Amino acid sequence: MSAEAQGSATTGAGKPLLRALAGEAVWPPPMWLMRQAGRYLPEYREIREKAGGFIKLCTTPEMAAEVTVQPIRRFGMDGAILFSDILMVPWALGQPLRFAEGEGPVLDPLRDAAAVAALQPEMLRERAAPIMDTVRLTRMALDLHAPKVTLIGFAGSPWTVAAYMVEGHGSRDFHTARGMAFGDPALFGKLIRTLVEATTDYLLAQIEAGAEAVMLFDSWAGMLPPSQFRRWVIEPTVTIVRKVQQLHPSVPVIGFPRLAGPLIGEYVQRTGVATVAMDTAMDPRFAASAVPGNVGLQGNLDPLALVAGGIALETETRQILAAMRGRPFVFNLGHGIEKVTPPEHVAALVRLVRSGG
Repeated sequence: MSAEAQGSATTGAGKPLLRALAGEAVWPPPMWLMRQAGRYLPEYREIREKAGGFIKLCTTPEMAAEVTVQPIRRFGMDGAILFSDILMVPWALGQPLRFAEGEGPVLDPLRDAAAVAALQPEMLRERAAPIMDTVRLTRMALDLHAPKVTLIGFAGSPWTVAAYMVEGHGSRDFHTARGMAFGDPALFGKLIRTLVEATTDYLLAQIEAGAEAVMLFDSWAGMLPPSQFRRWVIEPTVTIVRKVQQLHPSVPVIGFPRLAGPLIGEYVQRTGVATVAMDTAMDPRFAASAVPGNVGLQGNLDPLALVAGGIALETETRQILAAMRGRPFVFNLGHGIEKVTPPEHVAALVRLVRSGG
C-alpha cells in the first residue's frame, strides 16, 4: 500500500462516509447530494459570475475549491464532491469544449478515426493540473475545518463521456453515438479504450492529490440494451476499478450506472465497486435484494421531492431510510440537485436524515 493510501486508511477511521463505503452499516447514514455544490446556492452564483465562464471556474483552483466546500459549510454534509464536470476529460484530451448559455456543453463532434487518433492522453495530466490543485486545496480546507468530511473525486464513465464526444452535445437518445457503437464497433472501441486509459489516469491523479473516494458517473448507461451495456458500461468499468484498487486498495469506488434496472446486480458483481448509486427509478428494496449485503448502496431521493419539500420530502425520505436500515448505505439523490431547489429544503432533508427517519 502506498504512503498516501495508508494515510487515507488512518484518517478515514472517524469519517462516517468512508466507514459506509467500506461496508459498515452506519446509522443514521452518512449523506451528500449529487451536484450539491452548484447553481441552487446564491454563494455559488456569486462566484460563478466572478469567474466569467464555467471552464474558467473549473480550472481556477481557489474558486473551485471554495465552491466545493460551500455546501459543507452551509449544511454539514458528510461528503464533499470535487466541483468540476465529466467533460473536463475530453477537454484535457484536446477536444474543443464550450458551455453555451441555455444549451449546455458543446463539443466539436468526434465522428471518424482521424478525430479519435488526434486525442492526446499523454497531455491529460498537464492540462488537468489545475483540477488537481483544486483537490489539494479542498483537502487541506477540509482537514483543517471539517476533519470528518470525506473528499470525493469523480469522472464520467467511458460510455457516457464517449456519447457526448461523438454527439457533440447533450441528447435525449444519443442517436449518433449509439449508431457508431453498433455500426463501427472497432472505431467506437478505440475511443472507449482511450477513455478507459484517460479516466483511470485522471482518477489516480485525483487520489494522489487527496481524494479519499472516487465516483464513476455513467449517466446514460440505461439507454443501452443488455449486450451493449455489458460491452460499453460494465467492461470498461471493470478495467478502471481494477487499476484503482491495485494501486490504492483503501480508496473506495462508487459506481453510478443510471437506469441500469435489473442489471444493477451484474454491474456490481463484475465491476467490484464498493458502493453502487441508485437512480430515482430504482426500487431500493429490489436493489437491496440484488446487491450483496457487503456492498454499499447510495441514493436515491427524487430531486423533485426535494424541490417540493414538506410532506412529499418527508414521506419519500422515510421510505428510503426504512428500506436501507441495517446495511451499508449513503443517503443521496437519485440524480443531480435541481437549480430551483430551495436551500431551506436541503437543510430540512439533512435534519431528517440525521434523525434516522
